[in-house]
Amino acid sequence: MRTWLKDIRHQRGYTHQQVAELANIHRAYYTLIESGSRTPSVAASKSIGKALGFDWTIFFEDESNETKQKTVTV
Repeated sequence: MRTWLKDIRHQRGYTHQQVAELANIHRAYYTLIESGSRTPSVAASKSIGKALGFDWTIFFEDESNETKQKTVTV
């Protein structure tokens, strides 16, 4: 599970549906991304990053995403 992504979504007060709408992707796809079942495409990563206000490249970092989440500005 991408707990860092869930944490950011919760900090913003969004539901899965709201993030999906803001990112212009299907809710089911977003849910799979957040759960860690799917790796998002570059386009989806950019859209989610823009919708939630973080650097989209975090999805592709080798470094622990749990550590990277702490550097995200809320």
